Amino acid sequence: MRKGFALACILLVNLILASAHAQVAVGDSIAESLSGMTGDPVRGRAIVASRQSGLCLLCHSGPFPEERFQGNLAPELSMSAKRLNTAQLRARIVDASRFNPDTIMPTYYKAANLRRVGSKWIDQPILSEQEIEDVVAFLGTLNSQP
Repeated sequence: MRKGFALACILLVNLILASAHAQVAVGDSIAESLSGMTGDPVRGRAIVASRQSGLCLLCHSGPFPEERFQGNLAPELSMSAKRLNTAQLRARIVDASRFNPDTIMPTYYKAANLRRVGSKWIDQPILSEQEIEDVVAFLGTLNSQP
């Protein structure tokens, strides 16, 4: 009996924590910061350019003259930044499959009901809430570039 009660308590705590961190998507946007803090564009640039964490340059290209072999499978990042506002960019980073079920872009924040996930990311997001905010802040700097 105690094991069942303990398990129920653990599940309830996990449900409460998940709902506290749940993003609220309205239409094609997530207006509020996931972390409750603004992002740092310098950290965001590092995440986007990283071949270990963000992995964005596998498919996208961008203003990274120091990075060779940028992707051409997805839109150039400054084009996306000019076309979408901050809330729309955030929603697409969180879960691009919500907008295009056939996308090859991973869901960077969604952790449940995923298929073909590397063992490192089972039941956890690829990027943290703050890392997503950092990437969004960086992408926001691109929409003002010529």
